[in-house]
Amino acid sequence: MLSFRELARRLVADGIVEGITHQRVSKLAQDDPNFPPVTQIGRSKAVDYRAARPYFATRKSRQGQRTDLKQGPGQ
Repeated sequence: MLSFRELARRLVADGIVEGITHQRVSKLAQDDPNFPPVTQIGRSKAVDYRAARPYFATRKSRQGQRTDLKQGPGQ
């Protein structure tokens, strides 16, 4: 079991993802119904790395586009 902070660090160290923060892991845990089961340990949340690794390895990143950089008509 790894805390979200340690999970983020290990996913990057193992080359599963290029970069991720523990805040992003937490947001995914809240919003994605396919996220592996989360266990509360004291004040921290933790996940089994054996379940999290395949989740992140197969997950498609859907980063948003910055709309403030796009040139609209008349700009």
